[in-house]
Amino acid sequence: MKRYFADLHLLFTPKNLQTLQSALQRVAKFGYRYAAVPFYFEPSTEELENLKTVCKTVGIEPVLRIDLHPRNEHDLMNSLRRLRRKFDIICVTCDDKEISRQAAKDRRVDLLNFPNIDYRKRFFDRSEAELASSGTAALEIDIKPLLVLDGYLRTRFLSCIRREIAIAKNFDVPVIISSGVNEERFIRMPRDMASLSYLFGLDAVEALDTVSSNPLSIVLRNREKLDNHFIAPGIRIVKEGNDS
Repeated sequence: MKRYFADLHLLFTPKNLQTLQSALQRVAKFGYRYAAVPFYFEPSTEELENLKTVCKTVGIEPVLRIDLHPRNEHDLMNSLRRLRRKFDIICVTCDDKEISRQAAKDRRVDLLNFPNIDYRKRFFDRSEAELASSGTAALEIDIKPLLVLDGYLRTRFLSCIRREIAIAKNFDVPVIISSGVNEERFIRMPRDMASLSYLFGLDAVEALDTVSSNPLSIVLRNREKLDNHFIAPGIRIVKEGNDS
């Protein structure tokens, strides 16, 4: 079966349309079908339409994503309540343990992203994974640190990611590999991204899943829920004929 590839974390500014289009052209050329450029605040209708237009121009299927940086649990709850039905993907940036725990167990959260390269400030442990396993959140790993770090820092980061992915696998938490880049020179082909996953202890099929079936399953699941005919998983409203 043909694989469709996705990069869900391209950190280009949606407002800079020229730079964005150039980056997405490379993404399309490299063989991606889906791409997400995250918003950090609720965008205007015009900003959303501009993003969709640029994606359509280069032949990319846009995935609407917002990255939340909540100040506290109350802020997270309010944001999820307001934004869940407006985006294909909701990611929570986890730089606080309590927020990370709350995000992991909330079924409205799709991705958990731990941006800190310092292992002491990354909170994906067995407790976090157990909470995520009871919800729908996946662990997102950005490869950019592997491209820009060297020496001890790179080795330490790689060791940390191997540990986190091993924990995720033990608790059946899906793993998503994204680029997390903001410069065109760092964009990599999807199979190159997958090959880096071998360094994380994944086999060939698992590695390809992290850039194809794993991210796409989240996107398609949420788009089904956003459909007006959706009632519950496996239950949809079907209209037949004309009652008159």
